[in-house]
Amino acid sequence: MSQSETEPKRPLENQTEETQTQENSGVSVLAHLSELRRRATIAIIVYAIGVMVLMNFSEAVFAFVSTPIRDALPPNTPLIFLNAPDVFFTYLKIALLMSLFVTAPVTFYQFWAFIAPGLYKHERKAFVSYFIGSLVLLFSGGAFAFYIVFPLIFEFFLGFSNESIQAMPAIKEYLSLVMKLLFAFGLSFQIPIIVMLLVRLNVVDVTSLAEKRRYVFVWAFVIAALLTPPDIISQVLLGVPMLLLYELGMFLAKLKQAKPEPESDKL
Repeated sequence: MSQSETEPKRPLENQTEETQTQENSGVSVLAHLSELRRRATIAIIVYAIGVMVLMNFSEAVFAFVSTPIRDALPPNTPLIFLNAPDVFFTYLKIALLMSLFVTAPVTFYQFWAFIAPGLYKHERKAFVSYFIGSLVLLFSGGAFAFYIVFPLIFEFFLGFSNESIQAMPAIKEYLSLVMKLLFAFGLSFQIPIIVMLLVRLNVVDVTSLAEKRRYVFVWAFVIAALLTPPDIISQVLLGVPMLLLYELGMFLAKLKQAKPEPESDKL
């Protein structure tokens, strides 16, 4: 007698239920993908409209962004462009970046509406608080770079000019440098959020992070050297805040661990 004949057959009802479960699971995945595509499409369309609208304000924004280098240059020194399309692409980059921030509420809402139904109540609160904290730190990093780092490094760079060697910065290179530094400082200021998330997810603990201070010290200045121009001023002004933010992240993570975890009841 074969093995298939000796094994008991499953009731037809159980087979039907399993088939229906698999079909429902497939439909559920397709529905989620369709919902994700719909919300991503909305966010992309709003972002594209924002770019087209904000192109009209790129000139005024560039005038503001170029304030640090204009203040460091001799009076009436112009900024130049070396190729015909440079001004257009400079304004386009500004519009692309501005639209990212201006349309962020729409993008966040679409993302939130997609994931919120699957989160517990305390997870929703944690997500919102981490997101708001990340935005605050992002803008804080940008403001620190713009109002403190930029004046210092441009004064340092342009201090080598003399009567025979005059600085005439090109707008394309200037904007690239500014965006690189804003990205570097905005990203580095996310360290407290990253530390808190790692501790919250039990990837590491505060004690382990404290023991790795000496490695963090080395890597902070290695990363600062990679993300900033090759001058000691910007490297120190990025490396030191990274170390302080690392300590802040550990302190906040320890405070968070001391609080009791809320019940994981859904709304």
